[in-house]
Amino acid sequence: MIKKTVVDSSVIIKWLNTDNEQDLEKSDKLLQQARDGDIELLAPELSKYEVGNVLLKGKQLNPDQAMVSLGTVYALPITYVADSQELAQDAYSMAHNLGISYYDASFMSLAKQQNAILVTGDIKDQTRSGSIKVILLKDY
Repeated sequence: MIKKTVVDSSVIIKWLNTDNEQDLEKSDKLLQQARDGDIELLAPELSKYEVGNVLLKGKQLNPDQAMVSLGTVYALPITYVADSQELAQDAYSMAHNLGISYYDASFMSLAKQQNAILVTGDIKDQTRSGSIKVILLKDY
């Protein structure tokens, strides 16, 4: 059985622009496992928007560089899962109960729904939910 793995935007960005990024060997390992069919990568649709914002505001790419990176987002072996009422309500409840952002809770909600692990390069308060296995990329 293929292991489902939710990746957050902090992991996806490492596959698009390596400037000032850490744990690139681990992110490459994760990507190769997906390409080999050993794991299935999932991310909520909103991750595309977060990544686009990081490219614009964080990485400050020029339009030509950004077009290449945005093309890569759609070529990665990631299944982007559309939001649903169930995911949104679960994410809101998690965000409210755990005192985390709705964005972070969206990745957690997807991991919970898919019975998947969540891999993040930037762990915050995601581990406060005991029902979801969260792994820091450097420990992957």
